[in-house]
Amino acid sequence: MPSKPPSVEIEVDDRVVRVSNPDRVYFPATGATKLDLVEYYLAVGPGIVNALWERPCMLHRFPQGLDGPKVHQKRLPAGAPDWVETVRLHFPRWNRTADELCVTELGAVIWAVQMSTVEFHPWNSRRPDTEKPDEWRIDLDPGPECDYATVQRVAGVVQEVLDELGAVGYPKTSGSKGLHVYVRVRPEHGFPDVRRAAWAFAREVERRTPEATTTWWTKDRDPSAVFVDYNQNARDHTIAAAYSVRGLPDARVSTPLRWSEVPEADPRDFTIATVPARFAEVGDLMADIDDHPFDLAPLLEWAARDEAEEPSAADTDG
Repeated sequence: MPSKPPSVEIEVDDRVVRVSNPDRVYFPATGATKLDLVEYYLAVGPGIVNALWERPCMLHRFPQGLDGPKVHQKRLPAGAPDWVETVRLHFPRWNRTADELCVTELGAVIWAVQMSTVEFHPWNSRRPDTEKPDEWRIDLDPGPECDYATVQRVAGVVQEVLDELGAVGYPKTSGSKGLHVYVRVRPEHGFPDVRRAAWAFAREVERRTPEATTTWWTKDRDPSAVFVDYNQNARDHTIAAAYSVRGLPDARVSTPLRWSEVPEADPRDFTIATVPARFAEVGDLMADIDDHPFDLAPLLEWAARDEAEEPSAADTDG
């Protein structure tokens, strides 16, 4: 009889997670394995748990590594231990429900990695009320002909506008070509209003950098511009969490930055090979985000103003 594939047992706090096929290469370009991925998430444990805490989480799984098919999974994979927590969501378009992973401990992250998860994509709301976001996400998404220096320049304007509003923004690399900025908000508004507020902010950034940015969401937008993607605040839209690895050949990581680092930091420098040492040195740069909630009222006033002055601009369906 053929021998069973090798496995290792990983102790995570008071849990034990059995990791099968630990030597399977997930990132062929670097040779990084499934066990390397596990060890990365263990190294940034407090950061990834903070980023995912009690949020419905979509999983991007690569059962055969990056060379195999990618699975976008809303529902918790079968076979989860009873201590892995979930949150039930309703999807009106299909009149269906899904029990999604809801991280409350590092063991759940490691179990998801055992189930071939590479990327974690959480909602911007939490389990106590999944219809009331508590996170406003600013996504600076460069077009195919836009260089990263332009993203960095636009990020400076984002910081400028946030400072004027009295909002505390937390920047991070997207783990790909762009940049994200997160702002904690009070969970008082539904998704449509959070998205309207994000749209109004994006329009202000666009006014200040018309040569470099666009809020035009359709595919015919300027390929050399940075798209300020307010649509990431719509219901069931998710982006990679802080400290999430991305499914790219170099095992790049979506990494929090200090604002002072944004003008010089190169996203390619942040990978599963380099971020653990950085995390050990600087800790979780988003650790105190819950301490700085922002009231969206000024942005909703901006939205009402823009809609009144230019009614067609209010058609922001993405």
